[in-house]
Amino acid sequence: MGGRQVSAARRLLAEALDGPLSEAERVAAARSVVVELGSVERLPELVAELAAGEGDPEGNARLSYRHVLGFDKLLLLRDGSRHMLRAHVWHPGAGGPGAEDIHNHRCALASYVVRGRLAMELYAHEPGEADGPGEPEGPGEGHEPHGGGIPAARYQESLGPGRTADWRLEPVGPARLRLTHAGRYAAGSDYALPAHTLHRAWCDTDAPTVTLFLETGGERRLHTDVFTAAGPHPRTVPKVPLGVPEYLAALGSLAELLRDA
Repeated sequence: MGGRQVSAARRLLAEALDGPLSEAERVAAARSVVVELGSVERLPELVAELAAGEGDPEGNARLSYRHVLGFDKLLLLRDGSRHMLRAHVWHPGAGGPGAEDIHNHRCALASYVVRGRLAMELYAHEPGEADGPGEPEGPGEGHEPHGGGIPAARYQESLGPGRTADWRLEPVGPARLRLTHAGRYAAGSDYALPAHTLHRAWCDTDAPTVTLFLETGGERRLHTDVFTAAGPHPRTVPKVPLGVPEYLAALGSLAELLRDA
C-alpha cells in the first residue's frame, strides 16, 4: 500500500541509487535524493501519508526507536537492506548512554536538515602506542606517530540476532582521535559521508531539529567503530522498537513540526 508521495519517493530511490555505483557516486546520489525529498513541497505530504497508514507501518515501527545517541529514529521507507530513508527528530539536551560517542556507519549516508540546526564534528583516528588493535579509519590525512590527539576508548559495534538487532559493543582498547572539522548545519543544509567517516552530531538549538537521513548500499559493513571518552559502555544496549500506534503518533507529531517549520 502506498499513496502518491510514498510511491514517488520509492521511484526516486530506485532511479537514483540502484545500479553499479562507486561509493563516491552513491554518496553524491544519496545527497541529491535527501535534498529533493526533504523539500517543503514533498516531505510534509510524504510524512502525512505515512501517518495516515500508507506504506508499511508495522514493518517500519519495528525499526523505529529512540537511538542511544539521543534522537528519535523513525523509518519512513526501505527497499530491503539496500536503502533506508529515515526521519531523525533531535531534542534539545536529549542524551542516552552513547550521546557523546564518535562513530562511523555501515554504509554511505546523506542527511538534509529540514528544521532547526545540527552541530557536527568530524574526526580522524590517530594510531599510536596507546592505541588498540585495528586499522586506522577516518576522514583526515596524516597521523602523528605517538601521543597527541584526544584520548578515547574504542569499541567494535555490531548488531545482535533477532528482529530488533540490539547493539553489541566489544571493547578494543584505548585510542586517540584528532578533530578535523567542526560545523553547524541550519535548515536547508545537507551533507553526505562515506561509511568509514568518524563523526558525532547533536541538536544545536533550544527547539527540536529534524533531519531526513538516508542510508544506502547493498553491501554493508558487519560492524562500526565507536569511540567514547564518557566512560565504559555496557556490552549490550537494547533497542526498544515502537509499536504501530506509537509509530503513527510519532509521525503525526512530526507532521505538525514540519507544518510549523
